[in-house]
Formats: sequence, structure tokens, C-alpha cells
Amino acid sequence: MIGQTNYTAAKAGIIGFTKAAALELARYNVTVNVVAPGYTRSEMFDSIPEKTKEAILAQIPLGRVCEPEEVARAVRYLIVDGDYITGTTLILSGGIYMQ
Repeated sequence: MIGQTNYTAAKAGIIGFTKAAALELARYNVTVNVVAPGYTRSEMFDSIPEKTKEAILAQIPLGRVCEPEEVARAVRYLIVDGDYITGTTLILSGGIYMQ
């Protein structure tokens, strides 16, 4: 998206930092991961013009935005059951971004 260079650079920095921290902290049995939600229902998303929202939803294979509770469950999963997951980016995008 136009005008998002700063946002994109910040995200890339966080992902790079996470991978480096995961390598450094693994010897202490500390895991480090990124949870990267795509479009998520929020005040910010709700403020987007309706036509733009429709265009966004048309690009998401699941046809809806992420709910805040889904982000919370992803974080909880990493905390409770993610003992062997480290240096990973968990993308919650409904399929709009796939690696």
C-alpha cells in the first residue's frame, strides 16, 4: 500500500529481531516468536471507508477480517503449547498473505 514504507520497515525489523533473539535465547530454553495479524476488527479497521473495506474483504480468501479473540488464542497457543516453536512468524491473515 502507498505510504506504508515506515510500517513495512518496522515489521521487517521486528521479524529480524525475533529470529536473532530466538537464536541467542534458545540455550536458555526461551522461545521468541512473532504473531502477525492481518486486517483485524478494531477501531482503526472500522474507520476505513466502506468501499475500501469491501475491496479488502474481496482479497481475503476466508472473506472476513481477524477477530481480536483469534489473536489472543494464537498468543495463548504459543505460551501454553508452543514449547518447541521459536523464531517463527505466525501469520493470522485469513489467507491473504501466505508464505
